[in-house]
Parts: sequence; C-alpha cells; structure tokens
Amino acid sequence: MAFDRRQEILDAATKSFSLFGYKATTMDQVAKLANVGKGTIYTFFKNKEDLFDEIITKLISDMEKAALNAIDEENSFRGNVHQALYKMLEFRLEHQLTIKLYQEERDIGTPIVHEVLQKLEQSILLFIQEKIERAIKKGEIKQCDPEITAFILLKLYVALIFDWEKNRKPLEKAEIANLFELYIFHGLSNK
Repeated sequence: MAFDRRQEILDAATKSFSLFGYKATTMDQVAKLANVGKGTIYTFFKNKEDLFDEIITKLISDMEKAALNAIDEENSFRGNVHQALYKMLEFRLEHQLTIKLYQEERDIGTPIVHEVLQKLEQSILLFIQEKIERAIKKGEIKQCDPEITAFILLKLYVALIFDWEKNRKPLEKAEIANLFELYIFHGLSNK
C-alpha cells in the first residue's frame, strides 16, 4: 500500500512538472493530482527538490536502459554509437518532462532546472565515454581523449537532430548516420 501511494505521488509530480515546469509546480498541486493530503507527500519526500531529484534519477536510468537496448554487441562501435546516441536523444524528445525543462531553462533560467539538465547531459556523456574507452581497448578506434570525443559526438548529434531543424527540413535518421560517418569516421580529406 505504501509503495502504491509513493508511486502515485511520483506519477502525479511527474505530470505536474511536465505540465507546469519545476518552478510553477507546488506540493499542493502534486497532492491534488495524487489525491492525497499534502502531509502524505512529506512522509515519503522531504521537499519538492527531493521529489524532483527522484523523478530525474529515474528518467536518467530509463534513458540509459533505452540506449543499452539499442546497442548490439555484434555491431561495430560505429553502428552502436549511432544507435545509442539517437535513442538517447529520441528519448529526450519523447518525454514531455524533458521538453518542459528545456523550455523552462530557456525562458526562466531556473537554477535547479539548469543543474538537472546538466546532470542529464553528464550522464549521456559518461555513457558515451565508457563506450569510447571500450572501443579503444578493443582496437576499434584510434587512441583519443574519451571525454573530449564523447563531447564532440554528443554535440554533433544535438546539432544535426535539434539545431538543424530550427530553420530547415529535419534530417532523416539515415542522413544523420551518413553525415556522422563522413565527419567523424572518414573526415573531409580526399587523401
């Protein structure tokens, strides 16, 4: 029973944060959506930040699981990096909570939202970095700085998936894969 009540509160808070953002969500709203008294929330969570942190931690975990499920150990690093990155960024786009948080960061600049989005990006970077380190050890890619390479891979994907679409027709998944192959794995040189 306690677990169900706790989960109902988490679900209600996720809905509230997704609809109204972090700053505009109140514990009264969460209580109303969960159909519980506000005091019941405090038996499980010490404050709004604690509640928000648990939701974000689960979101990051779910995103990492989605990326891991996109990876096929039989595929090369090249194939897997594209699949995993695309899945993580697709995951972010499909979840209303992350969309609302990006809007709030852009429009209001709420400090805790900025921190959460940094945490989300850091988890993606660490995931990519781990895959790069493994590929270097296996001899699939050249020796490189895994942290910088993870950053470049992520930012190129963000640019091709999100930034490009702001003023242009969206690129298809295959086009993104081809561009990624060209710029990252082959380079622009004819030599």
